[in-house]
Order: sequence, then C-alpha cells, then structure tokens
Amino acid sequence: MTTIHITDIESAINFWRAKTPSVDGAALPEPTRALAEVYGVMAFDGQHEVNPATLSDAAFQAWLTWYDSTPDTPCIAICSTSQGDAVCKGCGRSFEEVQRWTEMLPVEKRTVWRRITAEGSAWRFNKYAERAAEKTA
Repeated sequence: MTTIHITDIESAINFWRAKTPSVDGAALPEPTRALAEVYGVMAFDGQHEVNPATLSDAAFQAWLTWYDSTPDTPCIAICSTSQGDAVCKGCGRSFEEVQRWTEMLPVEKRTVWRRITAEGSAWRFNKYAERAAEKTA
C-alpha cells in the first residue's frame, strides 16, 4: 500500500497557509482545515503515514494541489541506469522507477522522493549540492 507521509501533510498545510491565510487569525480556510484535521488525527494516533483512500475529498484535493507545486522528477539528466546500473547515480531511483515514472501516481512519486531524499546518496544530494554551495560562498 502506498501512503502519504505526515511530512507531506505538514508541507501541504504550510503551502495552503501561505497561499490563503486566515482572514481573522482563527478560522482556517477549507483546504488548510481539511489537511489540519488529517494531521491532528495522525499526531494523536502517533501515525507517520496515512492511506490516501481514507482522506476526505477536500483533504486529498488540497494535498494534490500542493503536490502540483513540487518538482515532478528527481532527474538531474545524468542517468546511469541507461548505462546498466540498477540504481541511478544521478537521482537515486531504481531502473524500474525511472522507467515507470510517467505512469506513477502522485502518491507513488512522493514515496520515491522520500526514500531517495532520506538515503541522500545520489549525486542530486551530494556532488552537485556541494558544487552549488561552493559557488555561493
């Protein structure tokens, strides 16, 4: 089962808080409220992940709108899977994930993004990040 991680719910809440702030400082606009309800239940129950099928339509649509604001692919145009590697050195995705990317659902893509970000071993997260930091220093 593919799930939505609590950090994605939190990021979506922050996206909506910036996009449509509370008018009176207390009442939350619908997208923020729908996501906050999910977040509150997850926190109360000690859950780190939620099945997207259990979300209300409003919460899922709010999450999808946030998702559409994020980068679609982790690709950095250095694909070592085309050279026979099982895992791409550039982005950290498996050969199968690279091949299926355009067919994957948003929740599946976010699962891959979380894994490769947590691993942090792909060039996307080290060699090129180090070079970018050097140029700004």
